[in-house]
Amino acid sequence: MKSQQIRQQFLDFFESKKHEIVPSAPLVLKNDPTLMFVNAGMNPFKEYFLGNSTPKNARIADSQKCLRVSGKHNDLEEVGVDTYHHTLFEMLGNWSFGDYFKKEAIAWAWELLTEVYKIDKDIIYVTIFEGDEQDGLDRDTEAYDFWKQHIAEDRILNGSKKDNFWEMGAQGPCGPCSEIHVDIRSAKEKALTPGASLVNQDHPQVVEIWNLVFMQFNRMADGSLKNLPQQHVDTGMGFERLAMVLQGVTSNYDTDVFKPLIREIETITQTKYGKTTETDVAIRVIADHVRAVSFSIADGQLPSNNGAGYVIRMILRRAVRYGFTYLDKKEPFIYQLVETLASQMGTAFPELKSQKNLITNVIKEEESSFLKTLENGLTLLDRMIDQLKSKKKDILDGAKAFELNDTYGFPKELTRLILSEQGFKMDEEGFNKALKKQQDTSRRASSQETSDWTIVQEDETQEFIGYDQLEAEVKITKYRKVQTQKDGDQYQLVFNMTPFYGESGGQTGDKGYLESPDGDTVYIVDTKKENGENLHITKNLPKQIEGFHKLIVDKGYRAKTSANHTATHLLHQGLRAVLGTHVEQKGSMVRSGYLRFDFSHFSKVSDSELKEVENFVNARIQEQIPLEENRSNTYENAVKDGAIALFGEKYGDVVRTIKFGRSHELCGGTHVANTSDIWHFKITNETAVASGIRRIEAITSDAVKDFFTEQSKRLEDIKKLLNAPNKSSEESIQQMMEENSALKKEIESLKREKAKSFKSELVNSAQNINGINFIAQKIDLDPKSIKDLAFEIDREMENLFMILGAENDGKATLSVILSKNLVKEKDLNAGQIVRELGKFIQGGGGGAPHFATAGGKNPSGITAALDAARGYIV
Repeated sequence: MKSQQIRQQFLDFFESKKHEIVPSAPLVLKNDPTLMFVNAGMNPFKEYFLGNSTPKNARIADSQKCLRVSGKHNDLEEVGVDTYHHTLFEMLGNWSFGDYFKKEAIAWAWELLTEVYKIDKDIIYVTIFEGDEQDGLDRDTEAYDFWKQHIAEDRILNGSKKDNFWEMGAQGPCGPCSEIHVDIRSAKEKALTPGASLVNQDHPQVVEIWNLVFMQFNRMADGSLKNLPQQHVDTGMGFERLAMVLQGVTSNYDTDVFKPLIREIETITQTKYGKTTETDVAIRVIADHVRAVSFSIADGQLPSNNGAGYVIRMILRRAVRYGFTYLDKKEPFIYQLVETLASQMGTAFPELKSQKNLITNVIKEEESSFLKTLENGLTLLDRMIDQLKSKKKDILDGAKAFELNDTYGFPKELTRLILSEQGFKMDEEGFNKALKKQQDTSRRASSQETSDWTIVQEDETQEFIGYDQLEAEVKITKYRKVQTQKDGDQYQLVFNMTPFYGESGGQTGDKGYLESPDGDTVYIVDTKKENGENLHITKNLPKQIEGFHKLIVDKGYRAKTSANHTATHLLHQGLRAVLGTHVEQKGSMVRSGYLRFDFSHFSKVSDSELKEVENFVNARIQEQIPLEENRSNTYENAVKDGAIALFGEKYGDVVRTIKFGRSHELCGGTHVANTSDIWHFKITNETAVASGIRRIEAITSDAVKDFFTEQSKRLEDIKKLLNAPNKSSEESIQQMMEENSALKKEIESLKREKAKSFKSELVNSAQNINGINFIAQKIDLDPKSIKDLAFEIDREMENLFMILGAENDGKATLSVILSKNLVKEKDLNAGQIVRELGKFIQGGGGGAPHFATAGGKNPSGITAALDAARGYIV
């Protein structure tokens, strides 16, 4: 059975059980700050489990993309080494929100596996929760009784809290679970060792394929458990493992999920899968990682230096490193796999096809960049090895190895491998110590302790009314305290309704204040969105909690933010009109003071194009286009009507569309009532974010007024400086530029004359030491002139060893040039020499064996460096 059939049969089966089939959510959930990536199938439905929202259908099924590379769920180190762990995987899941529970979940799982997929009943084992004394939980005899209706009792095994009690995190919904395992070993192996003894023992052929989670409890901040108002079912079946079982192979990588990628890697790298362990691991890593990176980029998460983007960059670099080290690929090649992946999985996940060009270009650019990093890292590591040799040591200091990894992105494994090849070792303990120190520092900076919610009003669902009003009489439904290292103590308040917009969709959250019935005022410094609720951030609680409070949004802040948000829509329209319809939004940040807009485009936007885009937006502002809004459209109808939906966004059943003339987008943010409210639009910067991604920064409204006022003031200041009342500023500046150019030519001429005088002096100072013309002098020239002079003397003098020192702006420089025959015959290296002599000036440097330079902060050490240079030839 092909993998596409396996996925479809799962969805068809649960559709027959009255489940709504929903598409996979993006890998990054924009409105859930507790998660870096979706790491389990239940993540997109957290708001339902928490009771913050009610699903349209109490039964849902899907195939959810998941990524496990950070936090509690981190399988990265196992990926490629074994045959069944992955970074990205599909989780086939069926869900019940307060509808069916253990009986139906167990019966349907058995029916699907044994009757639809025809898995042999004799290779199946199931586990149930054995109970936990600390939590006061008994054995899950209810699940046991349901299972024994289908499977022999000796195949129902007790499982520990670690394996059979599922928790969302330190807090939140949780409950006992029942795992389904299959034993696909040969008959001979089964006869030697019972399968029951290998369940949950990380055996590659006795693996868990499905986990049925029965959510009954809520884990509180103090560790206690409380019953949830409703009981839910959350199941997750590993698609890749299921394909392994149904396709009769013993490795996930032998299924048609991975085979096309592996064949393509073999072709590109001219290697063969199945020949050596090292090659096999490398191929598996690359096949796995290109999926994770491609799906992430398709969902809008680009590689970067922080957060989720850093993790994606790390995954890709891990793949590059395996190709570099074990497949001998020194040029970009992973990007070529995107075509195969899109062809293979584009039907089930159309974003791979629509975003194929972007994915390909981003990966290629990232590969090229990191391969340069690898080259730089190799150079640095070579220097460290030279120092080990000179000091007769055989272990590289762990702190230095960590610096290579942390500062230069050079993988620890590669450092260890290269050292080993040359007979050296790495100080593993020192590396781990440096790593732990950095992690502890980072953890302290981002540490946060959150208390349990204090419930004031039960069963209240928050309503957002901020599109229509900026003030409201509200009741506090719950609140909690948050202690952070960065911001100190804060409180998060939830109201039964709110006019405050919670940060989402790139738009900043509202600010404002709360007035209590007793006259107390509490300032709301920010508003965040989490699991469908707007959390109002304050520094302190109101003295009176119960009763009606008045919420008041900062109108000026909201107005400026709304103007910038509407401007992003007009900018998007303008970019598509000027550059082409290939332009797609790839991210945005809307603040009260400015806006930032990321979009797909494969070249720098020219000044004339930027001006055309700017004029386009301002023309729409001058047209005074009113807002057309639809808050109750369906996603399908909205897209059919021409509304632009953004990749990487999760849309609900009912969507809101925003229209200003021909600008038509799905959007939940706040906007101006008329484009004239924006006043004016000004682009302040255009730059690259990643390959194929450009970024525009711009301002509107009061910020534009301030910008023009500042520009006018600068012009007046320039006029005063020019002090030319009878000439225009342009004429005066042109005259100054011409005079400046003439002076530069005169200075260059003087420098050349000065260098000529130094040349004769240096040549005459040469000493013949052991057949080498040795010159060591401190001279008064800038670094460029010294280099020109050095090469000129080198062309005229044989067997030259010259070192020149200079002081410029309080800093010291050393320059070493060697005749090329000395480099070969005397085994001298200018780069190594200048690195050692650089210590005298408290600096460092390097370069080629023929010519190299060093810079330092101690000019008084120049003389000692010149004297020490003689030691290399005597």
